[in-house]
Amino acid sequence: MGQALCVSYIALGYKVVEFSRTAPESYSVEADFSDPEYAARVFEDTMRPLAAGVWDEIVVVQNAGSLSPIGAVADKLTANVLANINTNITSAMLFLREAMRQFQSHACRKTLLNVSSGAALKGYAGWSLYCAGKAALENFVRAVALEQAHEAWPFVVVNVDPGVMDTAMQATIRQSSQADFPEVERFIQRKLLGNLRPAKDVAAAIVRIVASQPGSGSRVDAAEFLA
Repeated sequence: MGQALCVSYIALGYKVVEFSRTAPESYSVEADFSDPEYAARVFEDTMRPLAAGVWDEIVVVQNAGSLSPIGAVADKLTANVLANINTNITSAMLFLREAMRQFQSHACRKTLLNVSSGAALKGYAGWSLYCAGKAALENFVRAVALEQAHEAWPFVVVNVDPGVMDTAMQATIRQSSQADFPEVERFIQRKLLGNLRPAKDVAAAIVRIVASQPGSGSRVDAAEFLA
């Protein structure tokens, strides 16, 4: 979905910068979110020159997330647990923090959007780390919205639930064993029945959400903005 969002905003004439581990596009910047100190330096070095410019609107989207390792957390290696926490929580927060640090004083419309999940509100056996990360980011965003209310040029800060999408993450889920993820069959059926939304449709809904100027601190269901 991150790629679909980039394509959508480029089509609208925005300058787009994307951070990812693989950095596949000309507008991409390589950043390994499992290494927060390294990622934080990349965020700062990339955003600082951008902040020197003048912008009509700034949209910041936090979309980092990893399910790995799937399965009971008690069985997982410490290194793998830390890599998940670093990706889903620590680096995600550092990314949002750097965006606020660099662009806080810009006197334009600014949106900071966190792509959340139903997993932020409900626990799933085998996804304890992913659920924890999504819940942590949701509450972080709610608190940041309250902090931004005291700024002269605040960001509008929003959580978005994208719903179930046809993505690589869904493919990973379907390949899980029932021992690691007891609900795997339900996710397999979603694919077979065509109940997964195309990522480009969800990306278009997110663009509409940003344009609708949602209330800061709100949680928005992308399904309400599908065409």
